[in-house]
Amino acid sequence: MAAIGGGSGSSNANASSSASSHQAPKILLAKPALVTAAKYNRGPGGGGGGGGPDDASSSLRSRLPSVGFLNLLSDSWDFHTDRFLPFLTDNTDFTVIGVIGPAGVGKSTIMNEIYGFDATSPGMLPPFPIESMETKAMARHCTVGIEPRITSERIILLDTQPVYSPSILAEMIRPDGSSTISVLGGEPLPAELAHELMSIQLGVLLTSICHIILVVSEGVHDNNMWRLMATVDLLKHSIPDPSSLSLSHPQSSNLGSDKEVKDKIQEVGEEYMASPVFVHTKLHEQDVAPHYLVQLKKGLNQYFSSTSFNKQKHQNVDDGDSASASAAAPIKSFFIASKTNTDSLGTQHESYHSSLWNLRDQVLSMSSPSFSRTVSERDWLKNSGKIWELVKNSSTISDYCKTLQNSGLFRR
Repeated sequence: MAAIGGGSGSSNANASSSASSHQAPKILLAKPALVTAAKYNRGPGGGGGGGGPDDASSSLRSRLPSVGFLNLLSDSWDFHTDRFLPFLTDNTDFTVIGVIGPAGVGKSTIMNEIYGFDATSPGMLPPFPIESMETKAMARHCTVGIEPRITSERIILLDTQPVYSPSILAEMIRPDGSSTISVLGGEPLPAELAHELMSIQLGVLLTSICHIILVVSEGVHDNNMWRLMATVDLLKHSIPDPSSLSLSHPQSSNLGSDKEVKDKIQEVGEEYMASPVFVHTKLHEQDVAPHYLVQLKKGLNQYFSSTSFNKQKHQNVDDGDSASASAAAPIKSFFIASKTNTDSLGTQHESYHSSLWNLRDQVLSMSSPSFSRTVSERDWLKNSGKIWELVKNSSTISDYCKTLQNSGLFRR
């Protein structure tokens, strides 16, 4: 499995030697005492594409001690750098891949596949828990906040709680309709409005601290994630990348106003935006016709034609054409068939397992944006916490919140 560099967005032949020299501890998979490296497996029963653990594995996980203490973002919407910091090093050649999407679309399954989880290894549970039948029956969600894992190739994976999730809304709403979670600097908000803003804040954070963000939707007719990412692009401006000198400076605990931050960003250069990959899962036979997918890709690029996502440049020097290398890159999209219907698709269509493998290979080999400056894993994490504070106190997002309040769509 090819890894891509964090500082430059390209492969580095010295990555393995650099990582090994720091002797970072392996990330926890399930048991706090279980430390191991995942193996890669393309067999029918291996990988995250195997559909996750069976009921026995899910039952075993429920009896194991929780590893929730590793979460970067907690259920109270607070960022915790100290929990994950011991697993990071001063290595500067790393890649950050995040994922965002509603409940049950396969986010954790995709992240397990990218991790290289081998489901055939005895006694091993997937690094990211997958919905069990009990979880689905109870209409609950598996992931809370942001759960991080890191591979031996120094790929930092960020799995996130579902957006637009009724189960999250049910947990955060008080009897009077207000939110138990503070999403805008302590300002009290109706739970429905706070729930909407949480999805936006999560998207803004991921596009600010990741190299690649996977945007996952179910089927081909749900455009909620398209609309969310368009809103994220609209509201992200003035949020720097995690290598910003203003964030790294030891005396920059007070980051100042949005205008001051924006001025500091202009000193560094262009605003940073992670490279998005739009993934549509659980496709049925009528959805995977080649001509239909071609039209869907065209629609995706048209939808984001005026956004920052579509202004990213090709970084593949193998093109051999300087003109094409400076042109705007088309937005990447992948389509994954429904696992239950994959046998009925026939040989002319890519199977569920094959499409997952292809997604993993393409994501790990793609070019990604570079942070404005070289930054270590540890500094990336510390600065990500500072970026989260900027997101929660963003006047741009606050003004958008007031607009939503005045729209009459949410209770006051």
